[in-house]
Amino acid sequence: MPPERSILSLILGGGRGTRLFPLTKARAKPAVPVAGKYRLIDIPISNCINSGLRNVYVLTQFLSVSLHRHIANTYKFDMFSKGFVEILAAQQAYEEHIGWYQGTADAVRQNLAYIEREEPDEVLILSGDQLYRMDYRHMIDTHRKSGADVTIACIPVLESQTPGFGLMVVDDAGRVKSFVEKPKTADARKPCHIPAEWIKGRGIEPNGRHYLANMGIYLFNTPKLVEMLNTPVLDTLHNQMRPPHDFGSNLFPNYVKQAHIQAHLFDGFWEDLGTISSYHEICIALGDAAPPFDFFTPDEAIYTRMRNLPASKFDGATLIHSLVSDGCRIGAGSVLDRCLVGVRSRVGSDCRLSETVVIGSDGFESAEEQAENVRLNRPAWGVGDGSAITRAILDKGCRIGRKVRLLNEKKVQEADDPDGQWHIREGIICIPRGGVIPDGTTI
Repeated sequence: MPPERSILSLILGGGRGTRLFPLTKARAKPAVPVAGKYRLIDIPISNCINSGLRNVYVLTQFLSVSLHRHIANTYKFDMFSKGFVEILAAQQAYEEHIGWYQGTADAVRQNLAYIEREEPDEVLILSGDQLYRMDYRHMIDTHRKSGADVTIACIPVLESQTPGFGLMVVDDAGRVKSFVEKPKTADARKPCHIPAEWIKGRGIEPNGRHYLANMGIYLFNTPKLVEMLNTPVLDTLHNQMRPPHDFGSNLFPNYVKQAHIQAHLFDGFWEDLGTISSYHEICIALGDAAPPFDFFTPDEAIYTRMRNLPASKFDGATLIHSLVSDGCRIGAGSVLDRCLVGVRSRVGSDCRLSETVVIGSDGFESAEEQAENVRLNRPAWGVGDGSAITRAILDKGCRIGRKVRLLNEKKVQEADDPDGQWHIREGIICIPRGGVIPDGTTI
């Protein structure tokens, strides 16, 4: 049976996304815009399509309206292909104990009826907030050749990176023997050290990376998935037996001796965009001469919603290592240095933007709206003339007035405007969706 019919893909929509606030103030994490014209959810869905996997469910819970709209408007397969990309939103059920998702495993368990209805041989479980390009067919090949019950994608990391990851201990054949969750000490990390020869033997140069980090990408044999999710394990927090709520912290550690769990080694670019600093850093780096992740790859395209937008217009502006999407206008004399500019953005004349992400707008301002701005003494959408902005993220529909200075010259790390018009997270100025910054403001 071909992979696209025997494998069902589940993309987890994530939790509240508090570390990505204010980008997640009004949207789910997978709906956060990335690279000027895409959403984070486009990454795993595109990877599935490019891998021949066209039966995809997206599990959502928090602030999912814009995510639902994006998926409905983007992923429509030919009626003869029998493929689908559908939303499974969290919902109340007749069983009193079933409520909001308590973790990754609990989210999948609450949707087992939909999984079993599709009758897949295997279930591929993915995260909706990571940036990477992977051909899942290689992981499928590892899974089937090893005869595993579960296969986990892992990536080699440096010792300095280990506190942020769940690590795996593997034997010579790549079978997982134990797990260590986010070790903070050298003694805790010691059992997870992988010899360089083992990594080299799989065609990957270790380059000082001797630890295997769990990427949150799992391939299950369907019967084993159902068994694992329905079998209670010890919940150490409450000291009682409960069905597992999370794959990494309490399902895999309890099954590692009872099931064949295989590691699949991956060595491409992979980044979890779970914080404002990681999101900002990667977005800015996309404009570099050698970006860490390249969208200019025709054979492995990243798909998104098609828009009928005009070409962007530059009225004598200077762009340095920057990306500008469709439907934008950049005014005369403006300089954009290492910036990412999203669809329908407007930057006025004589502006100076550096290391700034401008997410854009859902529409263009009409003549009537422009007249209303004048009447209300309200800035137009976009960035006003003569403004200077450094290390910032401007969410959709922001209104930045003339001669505004968003520079954070005092290097403040965390701060919030009492009126909610701006926030500073990890030293980065964030203007939330629809935020208004009056003329002449300095932050």
